[in-house]
Amino acid sequence: MLTPLSSVEMKGGFKRCLFKPADGHSEITWEVPRFDGWYNSLGQPRRGAIGAHLLRLVPAHYRDGVYQPVREPHLPNPRRLSRLLTRGPSGLPSTRNQTLLSVFFGYHITFEILDSRTPGCPPEFMNIRVPTGDPVFDPTSTGEVLLPFQRGPWDKESGQSPSNPRTQVNMVTAWIDGSSIYGPSTSWSDSLRSFSEGLLTSGSEWNMPKQGGGRNLMWSAADPSTGERGPQGLYELGNAWANENIFTAAEGIIWFRYHNYVASKLHVEHPGWSDEELFQNARKTVVATFQNIALYEWLPGYLGDRELPPYPGYQKFVDPGTSPEFQAAAIRFGITMAPPGVYMRNRACQFREVVNMDGSVSPALRLCNSFWKRQSPNVKTGQDIDDLLMGMASQIAEREDNIVVEDLRDYMHGPLRFSRTDLVAMTVQRGRDFGLGSYIEVRKALDLPSVKTFGDINPALNRTNPEVKTEACQLYNGDISKLELFPGGLLESLDGPGPVFAAIILDQFERIRNGDRFWFENKHNGLFTDEEIQAIRNTTFSDVLIAVTSAEATDLQHDVFFWKDGDPCPQPTQLTQSMLYPCTNATKVNYFDGSKAGFGIFIVVLFLFPVVSFLVACMVAYLRKYRYRKFQRRKAGPKTEEPTVGITASEWQGHKKALHPVSVEVDEKRGLHVFDRSGSSLRYLFLGNQDYLDVHLSSDRHRKALLLKVPKEYDLVLLFDDESKRAAFVKRLQPVVTDIGQEIRVKEMREKQLLKEALTKEQRAQIVETFIRHAFSKVLEIEKCDAGDMSGVSHQKAREVLRCELTASEFADALCLKADSLFVESMFTLADKDGNGYLSFQEFLDVMVIFMKGSSEEKSKLMFSMNDIGGTGFLSKDEFARMLRSFIEISNGALSKSQAEDGIKAMMNAAGFEDREKISWEDFHFLLQDHEKELQFAQLNVKDGLEIRRRKKYVSGYLSAPSNDFLTHKNTKTPHVYVKPKREQYIRNPVRQKIQHFKRFIENYRRHIVCYMIISGITAGVTLERCYFFYCPLVSYILPRSPSCFPYMLLTVSRNLITLCRETFLNRYIPFDAAIDFHRHMAMAAIILSVFHSLGHVVNIYIFSISDLNILACLFPKVLANNGSEFPLKWSFWFFQTVPGMTGILLLFTFSFMYVFASHYFRRISFRGFWITHYLYVVVYTLTIIHGSFALLQEPRFYIYLIPPALLFLLDKLISLSRKKVEIPVVKAELLPSGVTHLKFKRPQGFMYRSGQWVRIACLMLGTDEYHPFTLTSAPHEETLSLHIRAVGPWTSQLRELYTEESLLELGAYPKLYLDGPFGEGHQEWIDFEVSVLVGGGIGVTPFASILKDLVFKSSIKSKIQCKKVYFIWVTRTQRQFEWVSDIIREVEEMDTQELVSVHTYITQVAEKFDLRTTMLYVCERHFQKVWNRSLFTGLRSVTHFGRPPFVSFFSSLQEVHPEVGKIGVFSCGPPGLTKNVEKACQQMNKRDQAHFMHHYENF
Repeated sequence: MLTPLSSVEMKGGFKRCLFKPADGHSEITWEVPRFDGWYNSLGQPRRGAIGAHLLRLVPAHYRDGVYQPVREPHLPNPRRLSRLLTRGPSGLPSTRNQTLLSVFFGYHITFEILDSRTPGCPPEFMNIRVPTGDPVFDPTSTGEVLLPFQRGPWDKESGQSPSNPRTQVNMVTAWIDGSSIYGPSTSWSDSLRSFSEGLLTSGSEWNMPKQGGGRNLMWSAADPSTGERGPQGLYELGNAWANENIFTAAEGIIWFRYHNYVASKLHVEHPGWSDEELFQNARKTVVATFQNIALYEWLPGYLGDRELPPYPGYQKFVDPGTSPEFQAAAIRFGITMAPPGVYMRNRACQFREVVNMDGSVSPALRLCNSFWKRQSPNVKTGQDIDDLLMGMASQIAEREDNIVVEDLRDYMHGPLRFSRTDLVAMTVQRGRDFGLGSYIEVRKALDLPSVKTFGDINPALNRTNPEVKTEACQLYNGDISKLELFPGGLLESLDGPGPVFAAIILDQFERIRNGDRFWFENKHNGLFTDEEIQAIRNTTFSDVLIAVTSAEATDLQHDVFFWKDGDPCPQPTQLTQSMLYPCTNATKVNYFDGSKAGFGIFIVVLFLFPVVSFLVACMVAYLRKYRYRKFQRRKAGPKTEEPTVGITASEWQGHKKALHPVSVEVDEKRGLHVFDRSGSSLRYLFLGNQDYLDVHLSSDRHRKALLLKVPKEYDLVLLFDDESKRAAFVKRLQPVVTDIGQEIRVKEMREKQLLKEALTKEQRAQIVETFIRHAFSKVLEIEKCDAGDMSGVSHQKAREVLRCELTASEFADALCLKADSLFVESMFTLADKDGNGYLSFQEFLDVMVIFMKGSSEEKSKLMFSMNDIGGTGFLSKDEFARMLRSFIEISNGALSKSQAEDGIKAMMNAAGFEDREKISWEDFHFLLQDHEKELQFAQLNVKDGLEIRRRKKYVSGYLSAPSNDFLTHKNTKTPHVYVKPKREQYIRNPVRQKIQHFKRFIENYRRHIVCYMIISGITAGVTLERCYFFYCPLVSYILPRSPSCFPYMLLTVSRNLITLCRETFLNRYIPFDAAIDFHRHMAMAAIILSVFHSLGHVVNIYIFSISDLNILACLFPKVLANNGSEFPLKWSFWFFQTVPGMTGILLLFTFSFMYVFASHYFRRISFRGFWITHYLYVVVYTLTIIHGSFALLQEPRFYIYLIPPALLFLLDKLISLSRKKVEIPVVKAELLPSGVTHLKFKRPQGFMYRSGQWVRIACLMLGTDEYHPFTLTSAPHEETLSLHIRAVGPWTSQLRELYTEESLLELGAYPKLYLDGPFGEGHQEWIDFEVSVLVGGGIGVTPFASILKDLVFKSSIKSKIQCKKVYFIWVTRTQRQFEWVSDIIREVEEMDTQELVSVHTYITQVAEKFDLRTTMLYVCERHFQKVWNRSLFTGLRSVTHFGRPPFVSFFSSLQEVHPEVGKIGVFSCGPPGLTKNVEKACQQMNKRDQAHFMHHYENF
């Protein structure tokens, strides 16, 4: 245990500590050097440390002066340079007999002081193009082969400008401090230590390090010869690249052993020392020995006896930083000395044969097949390492020249994607990556004599190999100034590094020695005494080897870096490539192999999430409908079915339709009845008007099918339970046919053919449709394309159409009327001239001509003739009353029985029946003369012909023209109020008109546009900012971003907040009415962006799965470490083993359910499903926060956007929750017609609201706490609150059932309600406009009931309000549907003494007034209004209209009536079709330069 002895304050606030033993025996009295190299220099603590800058000898040379490298075509292709400058024969021995120990010790010392091979981040690529036809890499001459190359690490603060060009950094310390032995950090060193007796951890043998990769500390590239990868089998040493080949690994093992050797000796000498004392003492001894051997034994021999000057002592101003010229050029000279193979021998000088991959043997280990070996059969034990080291001590290295063996030039290890590469080309490319100066510039910087030509570089080489000089000159186009440092250094080399390389190497090691405060010769650092320094100086590498291997002094030469004659164990021969096992060729690996199927299936599953949620929603909807129908059946009570009559069967109506259970019976009148199982008549066929009956019977499939051909109608196909029932049916037909002399023609055929020959109801309908269309095309001269061109129809089909005759039911269906209607009966009888019960094409055409193109006299005469049953030329009282009833009948119940009788009585008086019994046609026509225009343009709205007729200009003009009586009131003071507005002033050229429309659109929707722009701008800005932040030009990946405005969706449903803000100035700038629309749009934007976000992740994960690990480590430094393995993680890791992946999947699953259940259809079917799934927003936001918390790319940011709206939303929720807990007693409940439930309940204390606002209610008696929104129909001045709720769904139906008399008797009191609100909406702003238009459809009139009552009350108390006029338009299928509205309107009319309200009712169930069927009904209404000053339909003073309101004409007339009003408020509530029509009309009117119509709407 060590305790601080003292501390010295250092620059930057750090302290360096001196240690002493805890037991008081002070043995560590020196400053222990840090593993990472920091604070070696006290004045510049970072000097020589990990991450320190490379120290340039000459300025950087980049193409742009900043960071872009100079590449082709400005410089030669690196691969071509490699082949032309470094090719040559192998097997030439070193001229100075340097051994392989010298070569690989040089590799080891290189790893000790530099490492810039680690790929930089973000990744940048400078892949090397292989020349077409390269015999090694492109033998097929594709011209598309690239050798992968990634730029090295650099300081991110550099590369910003020409004055601050890119500066590379060193990933290990520049000091010779044992970082290749102990690791470059404390944690690395700790991972190697055993923490026992000062030793490093051993592996399977005591003298071998452990294997396994060292927690991603060791670089673990793949074996290029076998493809093996992973950390297993790699030695854990201090040098990350130690396992690059087994020879460098052996060098590392030497120093591993030597440390344990020294520590063991110290433990014997000092048994009382602690583990830390032993380790640190052994460490300083090993490092000092390593320093001595490197600089005073290996370096002079490597440089050819060039020695460093004597040690001058520590020089604190010297920067030891590694120079890029040294790293990327000079020290690389050693690759020329590497042989193709390495011998192994024992102490007896027996050179071992090695086993190759295929089991054959060779005299030596092949260099190219020894990279990153995990399992080598030749080097498995400590003794194998000894044999390898003794073999390297005896083997002579390759000659020191420009030639590099193919093992490094053509078969150097590469990445998995391309397992082989060219070390020479990579070195040249690394020099360009580092921006090295040219060979000439470096010579000048080193004060060496200048050279003018390529021949001046190395005259000796020119004599022995002139081709090299010539080729180099050609590659650089004869410009020696472009010659790069590494090629130039190779060209000048002769029997060792040339003058440039030698000077660079000497400079580097001299600076390292002189600038190192912990150098072993520095007597001021307290590390060693003079005697210890001398002992270290006397230690050689041979001494180290003898100490740590089985070799004795006689087994190795004294200077193991050279072999001289007389030294032990000479090598058998100089190795050549031909003597060894060949190098394995380059292989390619597809990282995605084996993952395609699983990845594809998973993506399909992700896409099925919405499908699954849709199926679940369908199931929920089905169950909901089933329960609702069951509830309705229970409510309706049991039905007693009539007993089935006749023979039971199933009617076949088509291939895609289900069989319909029926029973058939033949009556005495030769008619065939078809009943359903309840006894209701479905069809009646008269069999007496046929000469024969065609009956087809099936001859297969149990002989159950029967086809009865029915002329002029669709056929009857029956499937009986068995053949006996079919025979019984045929037997019953027999007597009917026999009585009238008919015969039955029976024909048997296969069932498939029988069904094919049957004319189904659908096919008959198509024939009838074509029949009607062509009839109208004849009458109205419509183009064939509109009527249905028959040019491509077969002749048989055309004959069927022209021969077709309509039945009475088909004729009624064509007129959209009931078959038993008096009007249909009269008209059909009149048109059927031959009396055969069918209408031929010509008969139908004759009637249509009069209806469509006849004059008013012809039409009135036709109507007269239809009801002149006896053909006397007069209508009696009964006939006239019958005619009126036929028209009233068409109103489909719009009039009650008493109303109908009042109308008939009034019309009979008008016709003069008070003083006569019958009237003539002239009297009848005189009755219609006031409405001649309506009669003139009256037509028949025929099914399938309506759209055709409306294409005719003269028809459409009258259909859309405003009538003079539209909205006319008996007390209207301006008789010409609703004249057609003048349009001439709006006529402009098209360009000006479009510009004006655009300007008006911007003016009308400026608030919406601004809000959308703000939200979209924020989202786009955040996304672009992140895209820019993560921009990486050389890596193709998609940056998915979630919308930053996604949290602000919460504010759009903060109802209390919106209601409050409506009353502030914000209402002028923010369109609060569009809050829900904003919510929907933001939700749609969120889901669209989420889909893109997810697709981006899918694409990214695919890219991650095929990208090298070094790229992924740059992107995800907190998740992945680049250990050189290159192989990326599988796609399943990203989806299932990361927080973003799992939460992303859950988010998609949650989104699928939320959005499907939020769709309009499922929301209406199952509101509870929508309600429950929408509460998943809590899960969504929680998962979203977790999704980004893993910080794969950046620190979490989503919560920044979430907190503000979440707090406001939480406050809004708390307000609602405080109200929801209060029970509200119901004081009155009424069950009104049309399924409307009127609830009146107590007004809570302090409950303040405005007319037009709404509340949410819940009823726990229904077994659910879901809240539903309803508009208040009470006025603010009333003491109670009231709601009118229509039963249209399960919840509202059950609520209505809860207030029936039976339920109330059972409960004993009215069920209480829970109230939440009030909430504001656009309707409450009616009071802010001088003129307001209220448009209500169906139950959508509820907010206007409150508004009308409030308006009349305010006017009665003479309250000052801005609103001066209100137009209320009520659109309903029939006024009997909502009679309670009529009561409210009647009350308003009675109280409205100032005529503030103008009410108009539109009954849409009755056809428009220009339809001939309702012309008489229209006449009756106007006559009734004229006489009694009230509507025949509603009993109100307001005018009742038939059809739908023409909003454009109405708004246009308002601009004329109120020219002084600048803004008119339009408020609509009802089905989407109604509000859309109102919105379109407002938009059309807002294109003009008159009053602006501001539309506020609410759908239900």
